Amino acid sequence: MILVFFFGLYFSQAQEDEYRNFRLLMQSGIGSGIATHDNEVSYALNTSSAELLVNYKFSKYFGVASGVGFNELRGNAFNSLGNFFHERSQLKIPVLFTADYYVSDKIKMLVTLGAYAQTILRDELSFVDFKAKNVYEGWNFGSQFSIGFLFEISENYSVGLNYLGHSDVSKFKTQENAPFSDKQKIINMNSVGLSLLIEF
Repeated sequence: MILVFFFGLYFSQAQEDEYRNFRLLMQSGIGSGIATHDNEVSYALNTSSAELLVNYKFSKYFGVASGVGFNELRGNAFNSLGNFFHERSQLKIPVLFTADYYVSDKIKMLVTLGAYAQTILRDELSFVDFKAKNVYEGWNFGSQFSIGFLFEISENYSVGLNYLGHSDVSKFKTQENAPFSDKQKIINMNSVGLSLLIEF
């Protein structure tokens, strides 16, 4: 379905209009995801995310984008040590292919698809009797997809709603001095939120 959309835009570029090469895209949202492990049980997490992307358009419809993203994860769960509350902050660096198309005079559909690398900034598991900090470490990788509809409020500014889905492909490992040994990734992260597009 996604490939059909991209190819459809590619072959519809017979009449090339003027367009701006550089744009700034800001996206934020709230949703949920699932933490999966090698040695522990899976559990759900609430997520809030934000991305700041620089988008370079190399044609009327297509471009590439990169920047920084932040994820906040929170949730109650349990493992072999007992019940705990999990809080985590992550820094994400996405590299994306973008496509956009006006569905009406003022409404634009914007799609992004690509991969990301991310690392943990802060990680804390709060058990009844103790707190385990920075249990997992390193970098991991994943893939993401978003689709949004933006309303053009002026020549340079558009605002709208977006859906973002992303899943880790590789896993974080626990540190050597962690209270348990495991590998973890967060999958099926889905969020809905707001978008702001600034064209230069």
